[in-house]
Amino acid sequence: MTGGTGALGGHVARWVAARGAEHVVLTSRRGGSAPGVAELEAELAASGVRVTVAACDVADREELRALLDSLPEELPLTTVIHLAGATRLAPVTGTDAAHYAETFGAKVAGAANLDALVDGYGVENVVFFSSIAGVWGSGDHAAYAAGNAYLDVLAEQRRQRGVPATTVAWGVWGGATADDEASVPEGVDVDRLRRQGLPLIAPARAFEALQQALVDEETFIAVADVDWDRFIPVFSSSRPTPLFDELPEAGRPGTAEPVGAGEGSAQAPIAERLAGTSAAERDRVLLELVRSEVAAVLGHSGTEDVQPGRSFKELGFDSLTAVELRNRLTGATGTRLPATLVFDHPSPKAVVAVLRGELFPGGSASAAETLLEELDRFEEGLAALAQDGDEARERILGRLRSILGQAGVAASPQHAPGQVVTLESASDEEMFNLIGREFGIS
Repeated sequence: MTGGTGALGGHVARWVAARGAEHVVLTSRRGGSAPGVAELEAELAASGVRVTVAACDVADREELRALLDSLPEELPLTTVIHLAGATRLAPVTGTDAAHYAETFGAKVAGAANLDALVDGYGVENVVFFSSIAGVWGSGDHAAYAAGNAYLDVLAEQRRQRGVPATTVAWGVWGGATADDEASVPEGVDVDRLRRQGLPLIAPARAFEALQQALVDEETFIAVADVDWDRFIPVFSSSRPTPLFDELPEAGRPGTAEPVGAGEGSAQAPIAERLAGTSAAERDRVLLELVRSEVAAVLGHSGTEDVQPGRSFKELGFDSLTAVELRNRLTGATGTRLPATLVFDHPSPKAVVAVLRGELFPGGSASAAETLLEELDRFEEGLAALAQDGDEARERILGRLRSILGQAGVAASPQHAPGQVVTLESASDEEMFNLIGREFGIS
């Protein structure tokens, strides 16, 4: 067993011992100095199994060859289980050549060396432990996913050559039970996995699946404990996928409470609370709701970093947080929103438009009504303009000049020279001109 001195190696070592193994060889780069290995060795020996713990870097072919040659002739090699591998999480953009080399070392180079050597020793089974990250992908697992996909292909190639091989792409194992995190690789967020619909695998169930795969001489299988009601919306949130279309479990109507459901901040149906308010007020309240829920999903203490026009991608959203936001907004508004909401409408301001259409169908304000409401707010702002100084005044007047220019307003009134223009007698165009002169726009 490569990688046999780790937490997962202990589970597998106990399992093969219980199934009648006479000699278990546990290898890792640290060998007998690995934490807990002395206790594991004593436990296996007490059950009557001969145990060899060897320090061996399986990425070094000659070192691996020397280990294989050292095995006793009276206990020939029958089964190889390749567990070795390193997990260091990073996004694709943060994965450099050194990261790939570290991840590929024991897992990929070790598998290639085993493939080149072990058939000369008469093995009956070669079992590669890979990961679902190499099957359907997993965030921040770029190098790890590629390394595990290599194992899956290597098993296929071995079978084509007529030599034994089985690859099992696992979800994340639990410890003694599915709730025990002792076997979880460093850096893996277990709570996040559960929210994605991927709880830890109980070892007893994992071994049932492994036993069946070996009996059936499978070349490749994927084994994971999946909560489909949670997993499918997250997995398909950014784009439709046919990968699980043929699995009846994946196509069942969801019955579990969705991720984040019921966590919205509304105390009453928001459509009722906003009934009778202006369109501008509705948009203001909806935007504040969206920004608040975005901040909650991302773990921010406030909405300062959630600008209305900033893209969700820039804010740090992924498939899981996209579905969580959808569910929170569903709970807050009582509307059924698509799992692709964040990807189809990529900013808080864009989502407000969706909510407005869902909550107030056919009730959108006309352009004129919206403009009048904005003018009311503008008038209120003018009252406080004197307090902001000349610089603020000049900036606002500059914008007014630009806006009136875009509207095609003439620079001077159309009445004859010397004629007095009043509010009552002014035409529409003259009214605009009066406003322009009032604010010193020439």
